[in-house]
Formats: sequence, structure tokens, C-alpha cells
Amino acid sequence: METVNIYLPKDIALLFQSEGSLPKRMMLDAWVAHREYRNQQRGIFLMNGEQWRKDRLVLNKEVISPIAVSKFAPLLEAVTLDFTRYIDQRLEAGDGVTEVNMMPDLFRFALESSFQMLYGERLGLFADQACPSSERFIRAIEKMLSTTIPLLHLPVKLVKWLNIKPWRDHVAAWDTIFEHTDQCIQRFSQKMKNVPEAQWQYSGIFAELLLHSKLPLDTIKANVTDLMVGSVDTTAHSLLFTLFELARNQTLQSTLRTEVTAAYQEAHGDVCKLLRSVPLLRGAIKETLRLYPVGLTLQRYAAKDMVIQNYHIPAGTVVQAGIYSLGRNPEIFPDPESYDPRRWLTSESTHFQAISFGFGMRQCIGRRAAETEISLFLIHILRKFQIVTRSKADVKLIYAFIVMLNDPPLLAFRPIDLQEQSVLTKGPYCSQLQA
Repeated sequence: METVNIYLPKDIALLFQSEGSLPKRMMLDAWVAHREYRNQQRGIFLMNGEQWRKDRLVLNKEVISPIAVSKFAPLLEAVTLDFTRYIDQRLEAGDGVTEVNMMPDLFRFALESSFQMLYGERLGLFADQACPSSERFIRAIEKMLSTTIPLLHLPVKLVKWLNIKPWRDHVAAWDTIFEHTDQCIQRFSQKMKNVPEAQWQYSGIFAELLLHSKLPLDTIKANVTDLMVGSVDTTAHSLLFTLFELARNQTLQSTLRTEVTAAYQEAHGDVCKLLRSVPLLRGAIKETLRLYPVGLTLQRYAAKDMVIQNYHIPAGTVVQAGIYSLGRNPEIFPDPESYDPRRWLTSESTHFQAISFGFGMRQCIGRRAAETEISLFLIHILRKFQIVTRSKADVKLIYAFIVMLNDPPLLAFRPIDLQEQSVLTKGPYCSQLQA
């Protein structure tokens, strides 16, 4: 396959202008092959063309619009508050005193939040022991992502014919994920039978699509499944990267804490007002995704001939915008290795500099959900805890279908109102924190 790679904002803007009314992206052949193999409907992530556009416009209303955010934001906040109580309990038991790898906890938080937002139900992942079906679902997502990597580089027809282990594991993982979705749908259907229509309340994105959209059930199922799978790893890794950067930059953490505390007090329980009142926090999320984007590139097919930097790109060519390369470019971001959320508060144009969620009509359908989930998590964590770490060195990244940490940094939490009494002040990194 011939591709053209770009990474300058002005060139990405030209690509946006050239993608046409039906933006076309590359497909993940292994994912598509599973849907065909099991006769499952495809979601918009695995579609192009007019049907993609029709389904996308319906989904926009319940997933990415400001009204949709105002509906599901309280559900996400409830999960975040439960997570802070979970951290409190660990601190009381002494588990939060030492530094730990937070990735498993953040993974469970992201899954719990996504489940609540989509189905209006909880999985109970903050309990001492999660239910076996939830653990099985988590393992299935991990296996699906890990087996996607080798299948990216092998012809799907060949791996199906040879029936190699990565393909068998990939199919089994997706089967478990869809089985989990089927169970959720069955529980929801049973619940709605026992509730009179006049008493229906907002119960998540799936319910809204089922009750108010004209999409077939199989189409709703496919898109909700993709939303669940796509949101968990994205959110968990973004949160870990952000917590690490704040832990090794205590001055910035303190500044953010001041901002979110003031915004929380002025919001008086209005979640949407709270989210609008934290510009530096929004900058921190952008800064995290600049330095640590989940994906390395995003792809579009040029809908018409393009000329970029005197190069002629014929219509139909795959053009890849380098998200990671753009974010580390010193010509665009001075001192690119430093973590500085204030760079996003400038009055200068930042168009096509923050493209981790894509752009235009094909931007990530779960963008607002992810931003809301990450923002609420950071707001409530910063209000209650100081995040600390001994590690000051830059983390090492690997690419395993998404950009992730090779060796997650260890973090610890201490209550804000008990900072002086915390046993952490006697720890080996006490002098670093005081400095």
C-alpha cells in the first residue's frame, strides 16, 4: 500500500479540506473479518460511505452533542466519587501509603465509567473482588488488543485459512466482548419491562438509542460495543500519563488544585458548569494527549487530488497524519519534551495541533465522553489527594496497537487535609516533595 505521511498543522488542514462529504478511513481488517465471520453488524468505526454518514448523524445526537454530555456527565461523576472513596478506604487500610502501579485500578475505573455511561449500570469493579464475568470481560479486551498487532501485518484470508493462534484468540476475545454486550442488553430489556413508560429516566446512551433513535438493534449493539472497547484503554492510559506528570510537577499540581477547588465551589453541583470552569485542566488533558497520544497516526483517503508542499497526491491515496510526530515537533511546540498545559491557553491559533481525537466528521465519536470522564476524575482526585512519585525520569513508551507505557511509574496518594501528618512525609522522597 502506498501512503503519504504528513505532520504539519497546515498540511493536516489541507487534508481536512480534501476529505469530502464522506470521509474515508482505513479499516482494521481483522476486526472486520470477525464481524463477517460471526455475521455481526459493523459499527461506524468499521464503516465508510453513505451508510456510515447516516448512522453517524444519529449517534452524534446521543453521544457527542452538548445535550448528550449534560445527560451522561452526572453518571460519570458518580463513578468518580465512588473511586475517591475507594482510594480513601485503601489509605485507611494502609495500602495507599506506598507507591503502587495504578494501571489496574485506572483500567477498572475506565471500564466502570464506560459501563455506567452506556448502560446506566455498575459492574462493581471497586469491590475487593470483582465478579468473574467482569474480570473475563477485562481479559478479553486485553487479548483482543494484543492479537490485533500481528494481524495488522498478515493477510486476513491467509490467517483464517491457516487458522493460526492469534486469529483464534482474536475471535474468542471478540466473542466474549459481544457476549458481554448481549448480557447487558438482556438485563436492560428485562428492567424496562418492569418500568412504566411515564417513569423512564435517563439510563445511559444505549437506552436513549434504543428508545429514541431509528437505528436497528444490531446497529446499536455494534456501536455501543465499539464505544466500550475504544474508551477503556484510551481513558486509562491518558489518566496514568496525566497523574504521573502532575506527580513529578508539584507546582503545576498545586495550581490545578486551586483552579478545580474554586470551580467546584462556584458550580454548586452543576456538572456542566464545573467542566466549563477549568481551562487549565482542559489544557492539561490536551498536553497529555500531545506528549502521549493513544494512536501514532490517523488516516484518511484523499477524496480529490491534493498538492502539499509541491507534492501531487492523487485522489484515493491514503494520507497519514502523524499525531506523535506533530506533538514532538519543536517548530510547532517550543520545548516539546516539557509538560506545560499553559501552552494551550494562548490567544494564538492552535488549529490542527490537537488531533489525538481526529478532526471533522470522522473525529472520534467518544471524544466528549472521554474528555468528560478524564476531567471529572482529575477534578475530584485533585480536590482530595496529592499525587506523589519518586520517579522524575521520562517514561519509556512502546507501541502495542496503542501507545502505552513499557514500565508504568509507581504513584501514591495522600489526603490533602492530612498532608502534614501523612506518613509519606517520612518517606524516601520527602525532600523532593518539599523542594
